[in-house]
Amino acid sequence: MIDTHTHLYAEEFDEDRKQVIQKAIDKGITQFYLPAIDSESHGKMLQLEAEYPDRIFSMMGLHPCYVKPETWEKELEIVKNFLDERDFPAIGEIGIDLYWDKSTLDIQVKAFEQQIDWAIEKDLPIVIHTRESFDETFEVLERKKHPKLRGIFHCFSGNLEQAKHAVNLNFILGIGGVVTFKNGKIDQFLNEIPLNKIVLETDSPYLAPVPHRGKRNESAYLDLVAGKLVNIYGQDFSEIDRITTENAKRIFNY
Repeated sequence: MIDTHTHLYAEEFDEDRKQVIQKAIDKGITQFYLPAIDSESHGKMLQLEAEYPDRIFSMMGLHPCYVKPETWEKELEIVKNFLDERDFPAIGEIGIDLYWDKSTLDIQVKAFEQQIDWAIEKDLPIVIHTRESFDETFEVLERKKHPKLRGIFHCFSGNLEQAKHAVNLNFILGIGGVVTFKNGKIDQFLNEIPLNKIVLETDSPYLAPVPHRGKRNESAYLDLVAGKLVNIYGQDFSEIDRITTENAKRIFNY
């Protein structure tokens, strides 16, 4: 299995990071993809990648919650410099978040659009963060439509119509712990989305699946997400593992 979205460099893992990674490897997780947040966390993220060069891969991008009026343009310069210096499997996580701060919508959109332009220019997938912002996110994606524009809707928690819209725009859905929540609702329609449009993720340390909900999430819990997909799609575990792994390798081209 591949964890397509995990913040292994987060401070929540400072006490036992190596053990957490080994535990996941023992569970059959072969690769881990780390989304970038902002320049303050780049150092820890890239250091972790250097320690596990065959397993851990860093993305590059500016998270919408860190698009701040006083720093966002400088932060984007840093992102651009990294993208010009070396290869990354994706630009992410980027997008629009209106849960925490609606006042920055205009600059969030500008930052999102700029990073989409770089993704198209460099022929890279994007990993989208969208929270209470599906309409605004789709507006940007429709405006920026391009044959090379593709990627993952990370931590997908929308409805069936939004899922189909994302797929029609050449995106696949990142499915994590939310699929195990009673109030998550995506388990009620996910089988209407082809399995070749799904990748697995944890978003650890956040959004731990049942029965660990409310506690620190780990990549080792990815099997609980895959196990839920066994029920939803009526496929055995090895088939869920195989198809979602192929999907992840295809999207990241790694």
